[in-house]
Amino acid sequence: MGVTEFFMYLAVMAGVTYAIRAVPLVLCKREITNRFLRSFLAYVPYAVLGAMTFPAIFYSTDGYLAAAAGTAVALVLAFYRKGLLLVAVGACLAAFLVKII
Repeated sequence: MGVTEFFMYLAVMAGVTYAIRAVPLVLCKREITNRFLRSFLAYVPYAVLGAMTFPAIFYSTDGYLAAAAGTAVALVLAFYRKGLLLVAVGACLAAFLVKII
């Protein structure tokens, strides 16, 4: 890839990134009052984070059993409202223990 091609790709990427942020500001000048739309938009970040995280969890180890064990431990610890560090360490330890057994 040449320098010109690189900067062309960079400009397109910057333009798309800017447009994603600017278009809603231009189109939605007033506060959104629709309850359904507000509720939908409130859950979008969590849905996107989940959609990006769960596939990465199951492809992060060599086997699905270790990934499933880590996910199960993380879900249980998160259900009991443990801290983020404890949930992450618990999930890693569970996946590690399943892997070495």
